[in-house]
Amino acid sequence: MTLEIRPLTEEDTDASRRLSHEAFGGPARAPASSPPWPPPGYHGFGAFEDGELVAKIADREYDSHFGGAVVPTCGIAGVTVVAERRGEGLMGALMEAAVRSGVSRGCAISTLFPTVPAIYRPFGFETITDYQTVELPTAALAAVAAPQSGTVAVRRASAADFDAVRQVYDWWAAAQNGPLTRRGVSFTATAEDFIGAFSGVTVAVTDDGAVEGYLSWRRLKGYDSEGAVEVADLLAVSAGAARALLRFLGSMATTAPAVRLDTSGFDLIRTLIPTADWKITDSVPYMLRLLDVPGALAPLAYPYAVFPALRFQVVGDRLGLIDGSYRLEVASGAGRCERDAESTGETAAGEAGAGQAGSGEAGAREAGSGEAPTVFTPQGLALMYAGTLSMAGIRGTGHASGGSSRTDGIWDALFGGRQAHVRDYF
Repeated sequence: MTLEIRPLTEEDTDASRRLSHEAFGGPARAPASSPPWPPPGYHGFGAFEDGELVAKIADREYDSHFGGAVVPTCGIAGVTVVAERRGEGLMGALMEAAVRSGVSRGCAISTLFPTVPAIYRPFGFETITDYQTVELPTAALAAVAAPQSGTVAVRRASAADFDAVRQVYDWWAAAQNGPLTRRGVSFTATAEDFIGAFSGVTVAVTDDGAVEGYLSWRRLKGYDSEGAVEVADLLAVSAGAARALLRFLGSMATTAPAVRLDTSGFDLIRTLIPTADWKITDSVPYMLRLLDVPGALAPLAYPYAVFPALRFQVVGDRLGLIDGSYRLEVASGAGRCERDAESTGETAAGEAGAGQAGSGEAGAREAGSGEAPTVFTPQGLALMYAGTLSMAGIRGTGHASGGSSRTDGIWDALFGGRQAHVRDYF
């Protein structure tokens, strides 16, 4: 039987939903009130045998914050293989189709939430953070120290606060590595949609009315020992605003003993909570790979200094997108990254094979190009780009070799200043 890979169309909606139901437990058929499919920014691909859909994948249109820049992102989602065909390698051609769809519209990176990370590592993805739900006793939040008297108050938000709330999110997201921008074709919610999606949106405001933080929350069923408040976002631009929002949650302790907060990485509000309570109840890895090395590295905001040029190689990319040799130059906060035409990185990459960075190092030394370049696997480059691990840590995973302690220090200085976070599951 011949496997056909093609874009999913509206005629494939029922078959696609059945496959999603089989894998994820969603509805097998579209509800009567469901919006049109596919949604905006969704590019689905299916694997068909004799006209039957046996596997599918989607490329979602996003932009992400990394290194102070907005980076076009191919979000991989809806990866599903019919139960009887799992383990047969159907995902290879589908992954290539989805990733190349993202590349065709200028995406420099790709991200996904895996059910099993090992499935995606051969395609160059690596875990950079975790999207988590943590549970806190609501009473503990009532004990958070109050902000300075008279400086911050809380009130219920309305649709008129939508832009101010988005500015708080933008400020927070731009300082991290990983959050989606919540802009563009995949984010179509209006101000009314946003307010209506929650039991309440509460904002923290200064004496002059400026919004310095917000809390989007849902009151779950029950008011006894099972009562809880579910928090989608708790973000603030000041400690006073964060304290005010935490204390607001604490005021619900008598009827909602638990708060369930969606978060990631090390959330700064842990420094404001007076107890050690921080129980992780759910955790999903978030994975990253680069699709266009110059496109991902050049736009970032770098430290405002002049650094020696860094030569590096990428080896072992199964999808054949980023193997090769590169040169990164950084001066006065701006970066320039290009393929190094003078090196033999392409030959070295071919000799190295998937994940074997050592052969690339040897190839560079044979070229007589001075100090050996740092050699990354695609997974190592993702870990470095996201600032998840130091170079010492990446070397410890086996995903980097070559270079020197001098160049390791430069890599750490350039990419180690931001935390990896995510707040939107797709």
